[in-house]
Amino acid sequence: MKLYGFGHSRSFRDLWALEECGLKYEYVPTALRVDDSQDNSAKHPDYLALNVQGKVPTLVDGPLVLTESIAILYYIARRAPESGLLPRTDTPGYAKIDELMCFILAELEQPLWSKGKHVFALPEEQRIPQMLETAKFEFSKAVNALDHLLDDNEFAIGSSFSIVDICLAQTFNWAIRFEFDVPEKYQALRDRHYQRPATVRALAVIE
Repeated sequence: MKLYGFGHSRSFRDLWALEECGLKYEYVPTALRVDDSQDNSAKHPDYLALNVQGKVPTLVDGPLVLTESIAILYYIARRAPESGLLPRTDTPGYAKIDELMCFILAELEQPLWSKGKHVFALPEEQRIPQMLETAKFEFSKAVNALDHLLDDNEFAIGSSFSIVDICLAQTFNWAIRFEFDVPEKYQALRDRHYQRPATVRALAVIE
């Protein structure tokens, strides 16, 4: 199994899951925003043959190629059911997992990437500085909604660590790095989960 990734980007959540599951993998650092003359560039033709968008992550497992971080998370968790990253739960329980994963991707993370695009990712002529305040507003709304989706427990789903906790912690780490206003309880969530042994191992891979 081979994971192409870059630093603290979305690929980190998949790297973290691989460490939680104890699966054998090769991590391939992939450079973003550099030209295709570099062998490790996401714009290199060899990489674009795997991921036509030239983004990370990309997971290759035999003939299977996946390029969406959430799909990769589910795949890794299903490859190692004993990890508990996808809890053995009833249908309503799985529905809650799916609800939270969709919410994180569509609502909580969206304003963070909006800021990233309009600060560094898009060509300068396509950036709209005025939308940065809108991103702060949208993030605040998402955090308020999250307060109503989560119980005040150690973990997001039931009594065990899951892919939802990986996504929440990684997304709030992203928000803190991007200087969004993150409530103390969610900063504490990030800090707590980032102290897990698997997280420490994953961080050592990218640093």
